[in-house]
Amino acid sequence: MPQRPKRLTPSRGPLDLFGSEVRRYREMASLSLAQLADQIPFSASTIGEIERGESGCDRVFAEQCDRVLDTREALAHLHDGLFDGRSAAFPEHFADWPDYESQAETMRAYEPLVIDGLLQTPSYAEVLLYGDQKAVQGRLTRQAILARDEPAPPRLIYILPERVLRSRVGTSEVMYDQLHRIADAVSPRLSVQVIPDGAPHPGNLGAFRIATLPGNSRIAYTSSEPQGKILDGASDIERLHERFADIATYALPAELSVGLIREIADEVWKP
Repeated sequence: MPQRPKRLTPSRGPLDLFGSEVRRYREMASLSLAQLADQIPFSASTIGEIERGESGCDRVFAEQCDRVLDTREALAHLHDGLFDGRSAAFPEHFADWPDYESQAETMRAYEPLVIDGLLQTPSYAEVLLYGDQKAVQGRLTRQAILARDEPAPPRLIYILPERVLRSRVGTSEVMYDQLHRIADAVSPRLSVQVIPDGAPHPGNLGAFRIATLPGNSRIAYTSSEPQGKILDGASDIERLHERFADIATYALPAELSVGLIREIADEVWKP
């Protein structure tokens, strides 16, 4: 017996809404997943994931479906309105986070393994993202909030362990430029604090960030395997806020942290 299609709730979010419209137009055209896959450069399994709201897609997918399903560009138009190009740049579990970043008045970020995405150089990001240029561009586009004039950039408080500064990503030149990029970014609205090697701290449970939005509401993103997730529960966010405060007690003051970053850049990574 064929598996019953997953029931979609378009109001749950943009992926469900877009997927429901793809399914609606496909069924109006009396095409199965396999029949549609025969006419566009996407597999039936990929189309199914998109229809179920389990995966994002490039605008190209919408354009191809429009062509075959004779939608008069309805899906491409919907894709533009829902995703603004983001779905190709970010994984599903992260796709909504840039919107929260853009609204944030204050952000607290702790990243124990690599440099935070908002401060990565293009070369550093390209190594981490295996050369995926759409993903790299998406990450760099997020950084625009730190340089905007209106509204004011969010206040960013960033903490990282010293070992991140000593862990090679790419070439020595990539690391050298990246560390000086962090040090140069420090300003009254952006602080960076380093936890010295050897200092025990409660920050070994993974990366997370907390955004304080207008009206003093808060939302958080946590990194975990196999994928991160966005949290909006008050108790979860309060626990993360307390953990961030605890981690901060082990970090050097911002001025000393900048000095350490430049010292490691010149002593360890200078080409």
